[in-house]
Amino acid sequence: MRRGFPWLAFLAGILCLSFGTAKVDGDRVQFDGRGVPADVMPARELHPFGRWLLTDSQQVELIGSAVHFGFRFSGRECRVYARCADPGGHNYLQYELDGVYRQRIRIEGGKPMVIDAGAPGPHTVWVYKATEATTGPVFIERIEGRGLKALQRPDAPLIEFIGNSITCGALADPSGTPCGTGEYIDQHNAYYAYGPRVARALKANYFLSSVSGIGIYRTWNRDSPSMPQVYEKADLIVGSGRLWDFARYTPRVVSIALGTNDLSRGDGKTPRAPFDSVRFVDAYVGFVRLVKSKYPAARIALLSSPMVGGSDGALLQHCLASVKAAIDAAYPADRPVALFFFKPMVPKGCFFHPNVEDHAILAAELEPFFRGLLTE
Repeated sequence: MRRGFPWLAFLAGILCLSFGTAKVDGDRVQFDGRGVPADVMPARELHPFGRWLLTDSQQVELIGSAVHFGFRFSGRECRVYARCADPGGHNYLQYELDGVYRQRIRIEGGKPMVIDAGAPGPHTVWVYKATEATTGPVFIERIEGRGLKALQRPDAPLIEFIGNSITCGALADPSGTPCGTGEYIDQHNAYYAYGPRVARALKANYFLSSVSGIGIYRTWNRDSPSMPQVYEKADLIVGSGRLWDFARYTPRVVSIALGTNDLSRGDGKTPRAPFDSVRFVDAYVGFVRLVKSKYPAARIALLSSPMVGGSDGALLQHCLASVKAAIDAAYPADRPVALFFFKPMVPKGCFFHPNVEDHAILAAELEPFFRGLLTE
């Protein structure tokens, strides 16, 4: 039947040339009509930005949400060799091609991610980890293409976004896997989370230190771990022996958005004590002190939660104001803590989380706030 509609194949070719595609492929790609072998860029030559480590085997371990790296190539296609920690598992990368966001790609089985630009280069690619640290790393082994050159982030103000599943962009994108199906990892989209959106709008650099379900003194359904317990770990996992090198980056602003999970009523199965506002404020003050010990010159911003409204929302705002008062009193010579309270929202993502469109709304609310902090 396909032979009866040759124009469909022609149309598909035109669309590919116009927009560029990526796929996970096990076949070797020829980079021009003569089959000239590809250049190889080992992962150690890349300049990732965010939470990442270089392994003993000189592979780049992408850890945190939206950790990213960039490169340039001159042909029509290139290949990114990526793998998951679990050979039988999967994860997700997403990418920009020539300044335009393209798509999210499922990584599994050790097959390379082939990026087809549709036309000869030069082309610029930025690759992002779509998922959070606790879903497992993605290891970058090498890149193959023509005229490869690793890129660095341009000099710009830096924002660190600390938070929970909202900050991760978890449960925000059911475009590939509908809500309630697949695995938790399958609806992550860190690229379109509010933090990266704000940073791109302000031409700022950013990195995320975020964990789903986490709070300032407890998780959504357990007493631990909390963000203070994992923040100093490179992989944000309690008990990990790998410590994060805080000298790597110097953020101008550190944004902290925690409290949603502390206020959670839990899963209805595990015994859970009522929310303790005194414990919450004390733990939050202690955590801000920890952050300030790492970045003494950074401006601290505390955000409320778009998922918490009504009396709980008012309680959270009151607690955050108490944290601000305590920190401002303890550090009178520093710039005061900034507060931002989200407008009420009915999230439309999976399991009452913001979806990618909701994150655009949140980012639009936040943009003037962060612009002011960055220009002070």
